[in-house]
Amino acid sequence: MATKTKKKYRSKKAVERGTNIAIYIILVIISVVWLFPYLFLILQSLRGEPGATTNYFFPKQWTFGNYIRLFQNKGIKMANDGSTFVATTGQYNFLRWYGNTLLIAIVVTVVQTVIVVATSYALSRLRFRMRKPLMNLMLILGMFPGIMSMTALYFLLELIGLTQKMSILGLILVYVGSSCMGYYVCKGFFDTIPRSLDEAARIDGANRQTVFFKVILPLSKPIIIYTILTAFLGPWGDYMFASLLTMGQPDYWNVAVGLRDMIQRESLANWQDGFQRFCAAAVIVSLPITILFFILQRYYVEGVTGGSVKG
Repeated sequence: MATKTKKKYRSKKAVERGTNIAIYIILVIISVVWLFPYLFLILQSLRGEPGATTNYFFPKQWTFGNYIRLFQNKGIKMANDGSTFVATTGQYNFLRWYGNTLLIAIVVTVVQTVIVVATSYALSRLRFRMRKPLMNLMLILGMFPGIMSMTALYFLLELIGLTQKMSILGLILVYVGSSCMGYYVCKGFFDTIPRSLDEAARIDGANRQTVFFKVILPLSKPIIIYTILTAFLGPWGDYMFASLLTMGQPDYWNVAVGLRDMIQRESLANWQDGFQRFCAAAVIVSLPITILFFILQRYYVEGVTGGSVKG
């Protein structure tokens, strides 16, 4: 009897070990496929050979010149006699695009985080008339894609002069305008914090502001980090609305619009290092997001899982 039990146990362990090995192999394959485009992007940004396409994977000439010329607003252009020379691109001011995007993202992150946290706390802790219908209304409106309102918003912003050279302010207002409709994850996290803590603080003489700042916020670091990350990601990678508001004004583009213009057919035809500069710019643009996720990954996961417990 003992022998049969041991064989059954060993058989079960062998099946479990084989299953784990198969799962790990599948995950490794998926990781390689997922990481391949990023590896290709980095290698192309370090390629010194001209041209947008090659029939080989690793560069034959390695250089950081693509990054340097990107910030110097220069590129390698084809001369009439067939030779190449380093020239000023004029239109491509990547440093300014980066600054525009960073300014918009920081302002939107701060304002949107304050609005979302305040709205979520009010809906979680306060009880008032029309509370549930208001929550349902915001939830339903949030399901509609923002692109549906793009045309109407453009004409409205154009009417009050917040397009073209004032597009940065216009984009900030658009990104911040519907912030409160993203309350559900943050409210779900606040719902997991026991209300007995609020009641104990109120018995000790604390008002609602003191409860919020002294009791709730110190316990809500994960969801605040999650809100900050999601608020930062929106304006950092937006292309559709930013391209519409800044049409014809390269100095007010964000990085998404600028990168899209970098790989236009005319740019690739006139500038031999156009594709390499595009790859270098894409690597630089991805760095802030990558660094933030690596540093704040633990809080991000806690915020998502904690906010999904109940709503």
